Amino acid sequence: MAALINVPKKAKNGDVIEIKTLTSHIMETGYRRTMSGSLVPRDIITSLTCRFEGEEIFRADLFPATAANPFISFFTVATKSGKYEFEWIGDNGFSETASASIAVE
Repeated sequence: MAALINVPKKAKNGDVIEIKTLTSHIMETGYRRTMSGSLVPRDIITSLTCRFEGEEIFRADLFPATAANPFISFFTVATKSGKYEFEWIGDNGFSETASASIAVE
């Protein structure tokens, strides 16, 4: 899997910032059938969690109707410099992580 993370490199204390994530994943719903009629097994990302300096600040639960390569964006307030850690969890033992840092003036 490949993930693109967009976190501002710098912000002022109190600024509202937008964090954007784009994840590469097929997101197979489990409802589609093959030419022979058997179900294609479900394979989706079930959650995205973002932590700032170890504290959870955002969580999204994803479901079969979520598009392939899900794009998720959210807002938070920049209060101090630190590191954002992202974790995607999914079916079949899927787990992926990424991180990005911000400097707050």
